[in-house]
Amino acid sequence: MSSNVPFSGVVPPVVTPDTPDHQLDVVSFERSINRLIEAGVDGLFFLGSSGEVVFATDERRDQIVREAVRIVDHRVPVLVGIIDTETERVLEHGRRALALGADALVATAPFYALGGPADVEEHFRILHQELDAPLFAYDIPVCVHTKLPWKMLARLGTEGVLAGVKDSSGDDVSFRYLVQENEKNGHPLTLLTGHEIVVDGALLSGADGSVPGLANVEPEGYVRMWKAAQEGNWAEVKREQDRLNEISHIFDVTSGVQGYGAGVGAFKCALNLMGIFDSDQMPRPVKPLDGQNREAIKQVLIANGLL
Repeated sequence: MSSNVPFSGVVPPVVTPDTPDHQLDVVSFERSINRLIEAGVDGLFFLGSSGEVVFATDERRDQIVREAVRIVDHRVPVLVGIIDTETERVLEHGRRALALGADALVATAPFYALGGPADVEEHFRILHQELDAPLFAYDIPVCVHTKLPWKMLARLGTEGVLAGVKDSSGDDVSFRYLVQENEKNGHPLTLLTGHEIVVDGALLSGADGSVPGLANVEPEGYVRMWKAAQEGNWAEVKREQDRLNEISHIFDVTSGVQGYGAGVGAFKCALNLMGIFDSDQMPRPVKPLDGQNREAIKQVLIANGLL
């Protein structure tokens, strides 16, 4: 774990705000991005799961990247998700993102026409060969139904195919093995945890940073946690994680919703209540949280000093 590792630190997966008529809310987008940068984050990841990548048309993806690059204006690195079903589609997204100014690209394993480990490895090799940018593998088996083997990731790191890994697998054993193997290999990979509830443990094991969705709501705590970890102040790291976990209950105080509507829906509801997003609109067909669910999230924010 070092702040000198490229793309290390706190790299929130930026939530994409929508207008009530399902257009990109550029004003809210700019407000949110500036708030994250002013809080001290080290990079921003656009068009990840929290950024509605799978809901976005090609035109909307381009608009999001274009506006993100404009607003960020080189203040922090811009990582862009190029997530799609198969290799040729991913390559197309990668070329467009790079033309618009992305600093690094983030790709999952292929999904829909599922292959075996050899096909997944070849997928990443092709992306590396044809896209001239640092490439992160996004390990999120809950969405793409393929777990990226840690040995394969470590090997692709040593060969220079991958620049890093964003781990949202939920497999702490695999991630720990990857961290150790990466260290043995000279630390070629930047390893980022996507598990916002246990960032403290990941940093202690040697992760290079985090990609916490909850940082959209409360970025300062993750920034303080990263700084405390750099200083070896693990008691402070745990205190910050415990405090952030109380805020994370915006995910589990709701009822009658699940999946994307409960997760990103909670982010959007909280950001709207806090005045950062002008609307909590969700991409179709997902509905925004309302009624008792909205009130429950409001009470979590109040209890934690965010309202």
